[in-house]
Amino acid sequence: MKTYPLADGPATSRIGYGCMHLSRAWDASPITTEERRNAQRLVETALAHGITLFDHADIYARGKSEQVFGDVLRASPGLRAKMVLQSKCGIRFADDPPGAPQRYDFSHAHIVASVEGSLARLGVDHLDVLLLHRPDPLVEPDEVARAFDALHASGKVRHFGVSNHTPGQIDLLRRHVRQPLVAHQVEISLLHLPLIDDGVVANTTGHAYASAAGTLDHARLHDIRLQAWSPLAGGKLSTPSEFADPVVRETSTLLRQLAEAHRVTPEAIQLAWLLRHPAGLQPIVGTTDPVRLAACCAADEVQLSREEWYALFTAARGGRVP
Repeated sequence: MKTYPLADGPATSRIGYGCMHLSRAWDASPITTEERRNAQRLVETALAHGITLFDHADIYARGKSEQVFGDVLRASPGLRAKMVLQSKCGIRFADDPPGAPQRYDFSHAHIVASVEGSLARLGVDHLDVLLLHRPDPLVEPDEVARAFDALHASGKVRHFGVSNHTPGQIDLLRRHVRQPLVAHQVEISLLHLPLIDDGVVANTTGHAYASAAGTLDHARLHDIRLQAWSPLAGGKLSTPSEFADPVVRETSTLLRQLAEAHRVTPEAIQLAWLLRHPAGLQPIVGTTDPVRLAACCAADEVQLSREEWYALFTAARGGRVP
């Protein structure tokens, strides 16, 4: 698989694997034997098809997704050197501690504690990339900077980034942190177009994407790798029901036609559509089916034409561009 440079960080595969669903239950139930077996199959499949970026978060399945991935690494220690490990922090569950609400927390203490927990569960000595998961309204940028400095100096985190932030929030952090922000993970898919549509509807009334404005261009200007979470829109375009929105059905039909023309799956075409964008979007695929994961990797070999790209774009946005 072809790779992307990660600013001053390592080269990573153009498609990443999202590990959220390696463990399914977001409760205190133990990890099952089947979850361990499937995690092993998924990691092996990903690596065999050139995927090197593995995306985690401390909250996924309340830590069990990192734990089961760590079990794979403990069983096969040589795999770690083939990977770029990324995790996220900053979301806290309700009742942690008891009586507390669900919230975001970019405090120095929480960032450092979250990384320590991720390292322990994964069974590794460092993360290649740490992302701040969702913006904390109470963020103190100097406190984030202290946490990043401590984690970087100790060798526990090599590179840093954000997730779900606005350009202004990123610039605020960049004024205070000394390390470059190398990645920004956001939701982008054919069914979630604001970040791309923002650049098309500029100066057009009735299309105000306040939270999306300039995100793609900002990332390109500052050498920040944009990662796309939920790039397959939760499977809504794969097998839409007869009651699905007409836009979804039309887009799904076009995907099937293009998939047949390119001899890949409709999911691979969805990913190829993202990969075609010159911002260098990096889809994070989270399927738990090794066969489907392998099929998705074929997107790396598909080069959609301008006409094909715009056909999907206009179908998904429900009409022609302005």
